[in-house]
Amino acid sequence: MNPVPLFLIIVSLPLLLGGCGEKPNLKYENLKYEIKDGTVTITGCDIKASGELIIPAIIEGKTVTSIGNEAFRDCKSLTSITIPDSVTSIGGFAFAQCTSLTSITIPDSVTSIGVYAFRNCTSLTSITIPDSVTSIGEKTFSNCNKLTSITIPEGVTSIGRCPFERCRSLTSITIPDGVTRI
Repeated sequence: MNPVPLFLIIVSLPLLLGGCGEKPNLKYENLKYEIKDGTVTITGCDIKASGELIIPAIIEGKTVTSIGNEAFRDCKSLTSITIPDSVTSIGGFAFAQCTSLTSITIPDSVTSIGVYAFRNCTSLTSITIPDSVTSIGEKTFSNCNKLTSITIPEGVTSIGRCPFERCRSLTSITIPDGVTRI
């Protein structure tokens, strides 16, 4: 047997199987996303992801501008999520059933929060809605059993039906005058 081809196979094998000791890009490892019209929408997450998740502001050189519908739905082991300042919208059911989620940072850039966005986030105790938000969808926080207080900022002009349905621990809610309930 000629030793040269065997040597080439041994040297080439790590490269063919994913590189020579390179680590995967852990920054986006748990995220699924779509690039369209020069911007990024987060479309999904590995449901096995756990602990703290920080969504990057830039992916593949493009700005992350939205969290899509159902992007983190059923990610039951995530405990906290930080959304970058570049995001302007959070889609419907975006964080639904994130039952271990205790905190989420919503930046001032977000203007709308979709229907059922935080439904069944049963460990979420408090949330700050930034002044930039103008609309909150139907049943956005329904069944957030541990949510104790929430303040709706003055900029909100519309709130969907039953946004706090079955929030049994909610003892303080402040809604500005003039809000239209849809």
